[in-house]
Amino acid sequence: MKKYCLTIDLYNDPGLIAAYEDWHKKVWPEVLQSITDSGILNMEIYRFADRLFMIVEADDTFTFEAKAQADATNAKVQEWETLMWQFQKPMPQAKSGEKWMLMDKIFELK
Repeated sequence: MKKYCLTIDLYNDPGLIAAYEDWHKKVWPEVLQSITDSGILNMEIYRFADRLFMIVEADDTFTFEAKAQADATNAKVQEWETLMWQFQKPMPQAKSGEKWMLMDKIFELK
């Protein structure tokens, strides 16, 4: 199993943050299906203030490239992503159109 950690910021507006959290209490079934179809076994999102942190656990077939390619042809996923852009603020280091940024693991206690 592979594990990835990603981050993005939200716009620092309490109303937008509350709305973002509400949307994640009722993620559309088509979006959930696209996640599991890509090989993602578990996904968690945590928030501190306006910073989000996502943990993705995926099987060995998962790649970000394949997920992006599948999502590009899925109208419902594209609709969801457009909706989420009103809440999400790209990290300063993000390239144009880039959202969640992959984080580097710097420590692990075993």
